[in-house]
Amino acid sequence: MIRPLRKVVGLGLLEAEEGDAVHKYILKRFLMLVPVLLGVIIIMFTLSEFVPGDPASIILGEGAQPADIARVREEFRLDDPFIIRLLTYAGNVARLDFGISWSTRRPVHEEIFARFPHTIRLATFGIIVALFVGIPLGIIAAIKQYTVFDTGATFFALLGVSIPNFWLGMMLILFFTVQLNLLPATGFIEPAQWIMPTIAISTSSAGIIMRMTRSSMLECIRQDYIRTARAKGQKEFVVILRHALRNALIPVTTTAGLSFGMLLSGAILTETIFAIPGLGRYMVESVLRLDWPTAIGGVLLIAMAFAVVNLFVDILYAFLDPRIRSQYK
Repeated sequence: MIRPLRKVVGLGLLEAEEGDAVHKYILKRFLMLVPVLLGVIIIMFTLSEFVPGDPASIILGEGAQPADIARVREEFRLDDPFIIRLLTYAGNVARLDFGISWSTRRPVHEEIFARFPHTIRLATFGIIVALFVGIPLGIIAAIKQYTVFDTGATFFALLGVSIPNFWLGMMLILFFTVQLNLLPATGFIEPAQWIMPTIAISTSSAGIIMRMTRSSMLECIRQDYIRTARAKGQKEFVVILRHALRNALIPVTTTAGLSFGMLLSGAILTETIFAIPGLGRYMVESVLRLDWPTAIGGVLLIAMAFAVVNLFVDILYAFLDPRIRSQYK
């Protein structure tokens, strides 16, 4: 009884140590967001200094009087030195205060969070379609290597990566809206409005995921443990999905995480073409109005979302591969 009890206690302590290590790893990754966000603030502020135009004049419009321009510049502290404005904004962001929009005079976080759900929804739909299309095509292409299935899947992947999403979006509008009058060309509220933007934004990611799945599966199905599983008489379906695919998902997961981050930042053109009131389109409008607090706040939010997605992918590794989980000890 003593030996089994010691074994159970030892396993419990080992699991507790692994849990503490995972928690420390997550905390460490969150702390690494601080220099990343600080770098984004410095880069955006530096770029804003080189953009021609006076924000106060753009806010007031044509025909503004010099006295009114001076008042607006004083109100938004545009006459302060660059380093003072930079440190002030960084300190405000540390308190989760993104400032006031120069164009709407509303808090930046209200403007951003009113539009960010549309961007998140578009990117989520895009990565789901990319996964459901890219992974099965990659598996089939690897199993049927050098056949017509492999050639067709590879051609689809190259086509998806090569076609710009803005051109594909315009072609979809011309065909399904102008010619067939089946789908609405603008908006992102009803399910019918989700179809064309999702297709336009997901083709490139689907092609990348397909190529990564194919190459990773080809490497796995040639390993010794796959031949051993087949020699034991396991069904081919079980060998492919349980043994080969599970080990091939590590690089595919990395690609999917990076693709989701690129969809968040790359949704600007898609939102503009389909008139989706998302964050990307609003950031473009803010840059044109020289509304830098809103533009910088949007970039910071996308950078944070990208970092959180990468953190989730790193944690997901531990559940996909026990060898990675053992390294947390």
